[in-house]
Amino acid sequence: MNKRDYYEVLGIDKSASEKELKSAYRKLAKKYHPDANPGDKQSEEKFKELSEAYDILKDPEKRKLYDKFGHAAFDESMNYRQPENENYREYHFTGGDFEDIFKDIFGGHSHRRASKGADIETQLTVSFDEAAFGGKKLIHLQDSTGAVQSYEVNIPAGIEGNTKKPFEVKIPAGINEGQSIRLKGNGHPGDDGMPAGDMYIKIHIAEKPGYERKGMDVYTTEEIPYTTAVLGGSAVFPTLYGKVRCSIPPGTQSGSKIRIKNKGIVSMKNKGQYGDEYVMVQVSVPKNPTPQEKEKLRELAQLEKAS
Repeated sequence: MNKRDYYEVLGIDKSASEKELKSAYRKLAKKYHPDANPGDKQSEEKFKELSEAYDILKDPEKRKLYDKFGHAAFDESMNYRQPENENYREYHFTGGDFEDIFKDIFGGHSHRRASKGADIETQLTVSFDEAAFGGKKLIHLQDSTGAVQSYEVNIPAGIEGNTKKPFEVKIPAGINEGQSIRLKGNGHPGDDGMPAGDMYIKIHIAEKPGYERKGMDVYTTEEIPYTTAVLGGSAVFPTLYGKVRCSIPPGTQSGSKIRIKNKGIVSMKNKGQYGDEYVMVQVSVPKNPTPQEKEKLRELAQLEKAS
């Protein structure tokens, strides 16, 4: 099938200016563009023909070759070569300059699909108490250009699990190990006006000596005197909210658990709900008892044998 004359394809004269050439192409490309004619094979072929013609004629040197030799100047099967006494450069069709022309025609859009910016993931270490009560952290991150960005991160109370919270730039009270805080729109920029990605800050909670956290509950280990363990009484235990006096039943053994209600971690979903603190009791045995204590213990041992 013979190719149509490129000037005929674009509907212009051979004497047409660069401005007239571009105007003709823009008008016809908009008419036959595949996005404007989905599923229309005829329009698709016309658009390809237009693009091929414009690709040749928009380039002054290619246009000069075409005007002199026609399609043969770009037909490899013809094995055509320019005479040696003329400045000659060989050209082959490589497709139209789609990006620029589509911006002109469709207001900045091309075949390439614009996309949202990529997300950024980073880590932040917070203290045990910051995770329990919330707080603020100033973090410094380097972006793709090398510039350092600073973010004040607020930690709200009660965050837990692996859900991603909306960006408030604060660390929620109750945040759990491995949970992420989402900083919306602080990721990499998007393409062609698309929104930027998000930043996800994965939380790592530092250990607190003597405390272990399991969800909303807190576990700790405390010693009580052996006399209190045997006879019963009370003991003062530390909690995240201050010291609390608790009753110790007679005969308490090492390894027993004492529950202190509502002294654990606050719930993020219900600020009036708290976990509990569990105290693992260790009975303290004196290493160097006094003579009087030894005597009393011997008497106690005799009573146990007799019973």
